[in-house]
Amino acid sequence: MRKEVKIADQRVGDGHPVHIAAEIGINHNGDVEIAKQLIDAAVRAGCDAVKFQKRTPELAVPPEQRDKMRQTPWGYITYMEYRYKVEFGVDEYRAIDAYCREKGITWYTSCWDEESVDFIEQFDPPCYKIASASLTDSNLIKHMRATDRPLILSTGMSTMDQIRAAVDSIGTDNLILLHSTSTYPCPPEQLNLRVITTLRDTFDCPIGYSGHEVGLPTTVAAVGLGAALVERHITLDRAMWGSDQAASVEPGGIERLVKYIRTVEAALGDGVKQVYDSELPVMQKLRRNSQ
Repeated sequence: MRKEVKIADQRVGDGHPVHIAAEIGINHNGDVEIAKQLIDAAVRAGCDAVKFQKRTPELAVPPEQRDKMRQTPWGYITYMEYRYKVEFGVDEYRAIDAYCREKGITWYTSCWDEESVDFIEQFDPPCYKIASASLTDSNLIKHMRATDRPLILSTGMSTMDQIRAAVDSIGTDNLILLHSTSTYPCPPEQLNLRVITTLRDTFDCPIGYSGHEVGLPTTVAAVGLGAALVERHITLDRAMWGSDQAASVEPGGIERLVKYIRTVEAALGDGVKQVYDSELPVMQKLRRNSQ
């Protein structure tokens, strides 16, 4: 029996409903009210969780990028200034925590540095997400593992050897691996969904999918290949400012995605061939020999 992982009150793995996470990330553009609207959209759609991103800019932003200028909704400012603008602090996360509790939805974060992990610990998160960019950051991964919470590890931009090294360092207990291609948005021919099967054959833990493509069918296909967790970015409007918006799903789209996933997982069944009661009248009508 393949290992399973518990996130809040939901079991994730073979035989359990697909865990669907709406990745808010930084699509809130530093505005708690936008974050709440995105939480509302995820709740209406029937998502199991929303996810945010937490960074300590002075630790997570490489020195060579800090002074680069960029056009933003706050004017023409440095990349470092921009990172501070979109970063939530303790007051914002307290508001998010209270709002998610009120709405009855799980929330967690991907932490990009050890200080961010220590910051999020005060909210007693059900798990941590390790972004693809952090897969080779062994110190960060081990720091998250030391919290003794479940970990979700994305594998974009990574070779199988790098994935094996990361998994070897933390083990497969309480671990979920997500297949991903870190292109925003990602063209269909680079999604390589069959890697889900490769990961399932290689690692004894639940395997999921983090998608950055445009559209919904390929994400639904990931469920057919055995994805136990699905994560897609969510936005109020794909035309909004921000690097992740174009690869995100709008509220109406996330509602359809959840509906399609639930339909497909119901249709997959248990793999045991049987004759259904609903087939019997047809069989009696069309078959001359029922042996």
